[in-house]
Amino acid sequence: MATLMVDTDVYSYAIATNPRRGIPYKRHLEGNLIALSFITVGELYAGYEKMINQGKWPKDRLKELESRLASVTVVPYDAGICRTFGRLKYAIKNPNGSARTLAPNDLWIAASTIHHGLTLVTNNAKHFEGVPGLTIITESGR
Repeated sequence: MATLMVDTDVYSYAIATNPRRGIPYKRHLEGNLIALSFITVGELYAGYEKMINQGKWPKDRLKELESRLASVTVVPYDAGICRTFGRLKYAIKNPNGSARTLAPNDLWIAASTIHHGLTLVTNNAKHFEGVPGLTIITESGR
């Protein structure tokens, strides 16, 4: 059994009421411990707030999210993750050697994953290309 850092997209697929998009990831997640970065948890709350405020979901749906979050490991930020974030922000380069900008939330997720020596499960492999020391599992593009 391994502990896997699961990105927001894959976790959303896995807990969706219509989890069709999560089917390719099922084999990677089953039997493993699921970890979520504090950033992913924030993104999940933002998604729920959006759907509730748009009237697409009832307010009590938030209880469902919190119940699901209780069954995973949430990785909080700490000084080590912050140091890893700083190192990665400096080290990430485009293939031509120029500095590359990675979306801040993706960079925090990558830093959390690397700092804890985990593998990231994501459907957004392109977001994480070229991040030194990051191992990913993806089914995107297959």
